[in-house]
Amino acid sequence: MYKGGPTYTPKLARIVRIAGLIIPIILITYGMLIETGLIPSDRTIPMTGFLALGFWWILVAVVQFLYVSRTRLDSALRLIAYHLLATAYLFYVIGIPSPFAIFWIALIVAAYVYFGRTGVYLSAVWFTTIVFIDILLWSRFYPTFASYDLSTLVAVLLSGIITIGIGTEVKQRRASRPVASETLQHDRMVTIINNLADAIISTDRHGVIKLYNAASLNLLDTNTDINGRKIDEILPLTDQNDAKVSILRELTEAHSAHTRDDLEYTFADGEQIRLEITYSPIRSGNDSQEGYILIMRDVTKAKSLEEERDEFISVVSHELRTPITIMEGSLSNVQLMMKKGSKVTKATMTETVDAAHDQVVYLAKMVNDLSTLSRAERGVADAPELIDVRELIHNMYETYAKEAKAKKLHFNINTSAHLGSVNASRLYLEELLQNFITNSLKYTPSGSVTLSAEQSGGIITFSVKDTGIGISKSDQQKVFQKFYRSEDYRTRETSGTGLGLYVAKKLSHKLGTNIEFTSRLNHGSTFWFKLPVNNKQ
Repeated sequence: MYKGGPTYTPKLARIVRIAGLIIPIILITYGMLIETGLIPSDRTIPMTGFLALGFWWILVAVVQFLYVSRTRLDSALRLIAYHLLATAYLFYVIGIPSPFAIFWIALIVAAYVYFGRTGVYLSAVWFTTIVFIDILLWSRFYPTFASYDLSTLVAVLLSGIITIGIGTEVKQRRASRPVASETLQHDRMVTIINNLADAIISTDRHGVIKLYNAASLNLLDTNTDINGRKIDEILPLTDQNDAKVSILRELTEAHSAHTRDDLEYTFADGEQIRLEITYSPIRSGNDSQEGYILIMRDVTKAKSLEEERDEFISVVSHELRTPITIMEGSLSNVQLMMKKGSKVTKATMTETVDAAHDQVVYLAKMVNDLSTLSRAERGVADAPELIDVRELIHNMYETYAKEAKAKKLHFNINTSAHLGSVNASRLYLEELLQNFITNSLKYTPSGSVTLSAEQSGGIITFSVKDTGIGISKSDQQKVFQKFYRSEDYRTRETSGTGLGLYVAKKLSHKLGTNIEFTSRLNHGSTFWFKLPVNNKQ
């Protein structure tokens, strides 16, 4: 019978064999729930492939449970089989960023029991390798996967190291090691933990903090030592319903790794952030409860963007449905009219085609607005350049003078004697002014539109003033919302997408300024923003 590594005992080997039988059964059962659609997953394989994987895993599990390993080679082959089957399960069934990835700790422990530290290192390197392969395969499709994969890697490896009691082995050899070498190894470990971007806190079984890294203090926005303090005291949390959540209770009820991303932490000044917390129990070599480890990160921005994206997709889908339906109906009518031939008048045909054309123009405007918004969000063409303001104003005038004349409107420009230049993205500045001008031309039935640029005290104020229909007080607080259009019948008569001012607000933020406006119903509107004069010419 193979005696295994330096920590091998018959009792410990029996525990490993039992775990090697139970854990695959749990994971295969969970995989069946995914395959049957009861649990959602973005990584599923055909049922035949999953059944093949499950068959071999159960077969290996039963064999290793019934027949004790006799040789070193036998033990090595069993461990390799388990690592390959677990790798296939993570890649094709549940993915790396899953709480069930914590079961890899069982492989690390088994490797340690049979092959000592060499087994631990090989198992850890294997897991690290498949994590980075997973990042290379999926991060281009899902940018957030890299952070989730790396967090899982840190949680598994750190929990595995603590679980197998590496510290015990270090103590046993401490007498034979130079003090300087031991200090160096400790400093290296502390340096690694302190340079991790995620906050890591380790507590005892009573929730008293025993270890933390520098990122923990940054996350909690404090310089105070938190060692020896209760975890609930320094981490008061609430859920999405603003109900208090005891993290210590969550820890004591956890028998394996868990992740929650619905918790909020409130600072002393009232500011709230959204946290993702991965926590797991720490067990010693004799399976006794030693404490807990928490890995935390601020996901406020990521969650906000995710929610905003989902809402945006929903609204865009809704806004596209109406024009597409109208256009489809109009074109269907045209097809029907063409079949009738002489029974249809030219006026009727023209009216139907015009209706379809209007919807195409509407969709084109929406696509243009969405394209502008996308460029602003991605920072495309945001490189600043020196822009002569007087030349810019005159170019804008030349561009829109014909359109104003066609509507019988007076299009005026008003500039200071000395304007100078501004340092900004030309594309964003031009699109922002174009937005104001086209809105004024659209909503001014008669009268004038005035484009102005005036310099005072080193600040240039760009403004567009019109004598149009104006904006009611009730609408003024909503005009920058995406897809918002006033219920005023005069606004509804024009073909607008409701994205113009929403895009304009995004562009102004990219330029480092804010849009201001005044408006009075039936008396017109004035929109303006300010940029500093560039003095380094």
